[in-house]
Amino acid sequence: MYMEHIGKKVLVVGSGGREHALVWALCNSPQVGQVLCAPGNAGIAELAECVPLAVNDYEGIAKYAAEQAIDLVVIGPDDPLAGGIVDVLKAHGLRVFGPDRKAAEIEGSKVFMKHLLCKYGIPTAAYAAFDDFNEALAYIEKHTLPVVIKADGLAAGKGVVIAQTHEEAAHVLQEVMVDSKFGASGSKVVIEEFMQGEEMSILAFVDGETVRLCEPAQDHKPIFDGDCGPNTGGMGTYSPLPQFSSSVIEKVRRTIIEPTAKAMVSEGRSFHGLLFAGLMITPEGEPKVIEFNARFGDPETQSVLPRMKTDLFEVLWAVSEGKLHDIELEWHDHAAVCVIVAAAGYPGEVSKGDVITGLDAASVNVLLFHAGTSRDEDGTWRTAGGRVLGVVGIGDHVAAAKAKAYEAVRLIQFNGMQYRNDISAKSERLVEHSK
Repeated sequence: MYMEHIGKKVLVVGSGGREHALVWALCNSPQVGQVLCAPGNAGIAELAECVPLAVNDYEGIAKYAAEQAIDLVVIGPDDPLAGGIVDVLKAHGLRVFGPDRKAAEIEGSKVFMKHLLCKYGIPTAAYAAFDDFNEALAYIEKHTLPVVIKADGLAAGKGVVIAQTHEEAAHVLQEVMVDSKFGASGSKVVIEEFMQGEEMSILAFVDGETVRLCEPAQDHKPIFDGDCGPNTGGMGTYSPLPQFSSSVIEKVRRTIIEPTAKAMVSEGRSFHGLLFAGLMITPEGEPKVIEFNARFGDPETQSVLPRMKTDLFEVLWAVSEGKLHDIELEWHDHAAVCVIVAAAGYPGEVSKGDVITGLDAASVNVLLFHAGTSRDEDGTWRTAGGRVLGVVGIGDHVAAAKAKAYEAVRLIQFNGMQYRNDISAKSERLVEHSK
């Protein structure tokens, strides 16, 4: 422990479940004296002082952080990273955890990311990129089905569609490129081959060419059980992944994370922050990149951080100093399962303001990370977003953690409440199959 860091003030930027998990972990650090969050949410307010500053108010955040003598600013969401918040804060002399604008393009543009991977021979799906609707349509008509269509820019985790027919693919292209469903983010698209296998999420702390991998997690993107329905920002995660051997994780480090970090340095875009790799592990055990994010995953963070034995602040500080090479990560043996509880209508137009009950009873044996909640003056909790809560069960193994999470979920109630019943079920099936 760096004793001189005792009593540090940390400002977390963001307002979701990921930020609640970051605040929770930082509050548990003996090196941190105070945690603040801008703008935060009603759940975060129980742990940290929430500051009414929007995540896109870069100058306002910089001014506040300077006035409050903030020692470290931690950026949660993707939009401000892509918009250059780190560049602005550093220009004001502030210490920040997160990549600058040039490095954040690895998430901000899927076309850039795919070109980077292709140039440096990093495993990923075959693809083509288009900025012309008719050319993209012509390509689709000749492509083997199913086909994956991705909006180039940020789309809140909803800009990816697996089209099963040519008609569906044409409709998606029309919505994204012509009807501007995702605004400017859809002015270009990436069209990829559909990869078979099991998905894995890896969070990696990156400091130039130095990388430190977190324990893996697996997300569940579609809204309904059995991976049915439209994609969401993520309906739940679990960690560890007992179906994958340590050799697969080592291969991820050696063939994907480290080469990508070096490639970014070679491109003059040295990455310093948290690099999130969404991966497909093929039936042959070969990892391939689905996507990269330039920040902590949501909801992966909610199941990974509760397993982290190393002081999170110490790691963030080391990256901000360019000294990640001094850190080795340690992990608890227990498992964590995060079940997302979503509002009615999600991932479309959501209902807000519905009364939530059962939170006190639910919180007895689990961690509750708030993502979209508000609280009335009389203490009444209400829904205030699409993904409302992350309910995290912790146990000796995945099945035990899952049981705790769902026991708590069943105590929570609000109108139209949605959640998947099969978070971590893939792990159970694959482990059983391998016996």
